[in-house]
This record gives sequence, C-alpha cells and structure tokens, in this order.
Amino acid sequence: MEKIKVRTILITGASSGIGYQTALLLSKMENVAVVAIARNNEKLDKLKSESGDKILTLAFDLEEKNYNPIFDFLKANNITALDGLIHNAGLLINKPFENISLEDLNRSYHVNVFAPYLLTQALLPYLKNAPKAHVVNISSMGGVQGSMKFAGLSAYSSSKGALSLLTECLAVELEKDKIRVNCLALGSVQTEMLNEAFPGFKAPLEPNEMGEYISWFILNGHHYYNGKILPVAVTTP
Repeated sequence: MEKIKVRTILITGASSGIGYQTALLLSKMENVAVVAIARNNEKLDKLKSESGDKILTLAFDLEEKNYNPIFDFLKANNITALDGLIHNAGLLINKPFENISLEDLNRSYHVNVFAPYLLTQALLPYLKNAPKAHVVNISSMGGVQGSMKFAGLSAYSSSKGALSLLTECLAVELEKDKIRVNCLALGSVQTEMLNEAFPGFKAPLEPNEMGEYISWFILNGHHYYNGKILPVAVTTP
C-alpha cells in the first residue's frame, strides 16, 4: 500500500487572529501537520489544546536573529521537509510620520520584511526537501501600489510593500528548486491589529473566514500562481 504523504506547514504569528485560525483550520485537515510559531507561549498552549494537541507549537520571537531554536525544534520532532511556509506575523506601528523613530522603522521592517526574508533563507533546506513547496507572504492592501493609503501607517504600509516586492524576487530565484512564492494582500479583517489602526471600524470578515481562504491557498494556490501579489479584500480599508 502506498504511504500517505503528510504535508507539513509552518506558520508564524499563530497566537491570535488570522494566524491562530489558519493554524487551527489546517490542523483539522487530513494529512496536514502544522508547526505554529509565535511569541506568546500561553496563547500557543491554548491553540495546541484547541487542536486536540495536533499542532506543534514553539514560542519564539521573530525579532531574534538566531534561528537555531527553530532548527532544534524541527529536528526534535523529526521534521525534515516543509511543504508550506506562511509568513503571517506582522507588526503595526500607528504614528504620524513626523513621530516615527528609527527604532519604530527597525522593528517594523524587521518583523514585516527581514524576518520573512531571513527565515525563508534559513529554511531553504527544508523547503527543497518537499516535492513542491509553497511560501505565502501575508501582506496588506496598504502595501499594494495604487491602493488607498492612510495617515499613521507609513512604516507599516511601506514595509508590507517591500514584502510584496520580495515575493516577486523570490519566485524567480527559487523556481529552479520547485518552490513557489505568492503574496496575499489582505483587506480588513476583524482583528486586534485592525482595531489598533482603525478604532471602531467594523470589518466584513472574521479571522476564521480569512483563515479558511489562507489554509486553502497554502495547500492549493501554488498550482495556479507563482510570484503573484493577490488582493484579498472586499472593502477599503
């Protein structure tokens, strides 16, 4: 009998909102293993419990520059290949342009751009070991050229724009390794981050609804797209 292939998906920023729901939904699918990474260990424990202990969780701060704890965790759990990598973690700084500090910029770009860049680079051996891996960058409509922009979000939107462009670059460079890279530019979803940016605004989608789409896309989107920045939005913001 042919051995059933289990697809392993690693997702960052999985302790709340869209990341939490995406990880949970993926864990309920047949032949899918989930590795969830976030800073908040308590919230990760809740996620693991809600999944019936199906999700492997690792508390790790992406602002750290040493990824050895991630490698050690994958090795300890006998994971040698990653079929999917979802860069969902994001940092939003909502300040007037004249008040943005260098520290604000460094933190924003580190979480939103440098971490996806460096983590993808570090995990290349695992992605190459999969038959056809898929990297999905979670960006924002604020990072799409020509979309409506909002005061206070210069650091956030510009960093998400960089993540979108990085997607196109990686798709070209990694095509030889049969790794496909796409970007989902999300519109408004009812999350803590949205409330921070637009207090009182009611989004048309809940995190679990967006999670349904992302969980489908990581498993199937690479059959249809590569190097694409895809708007996933029904409202502005």
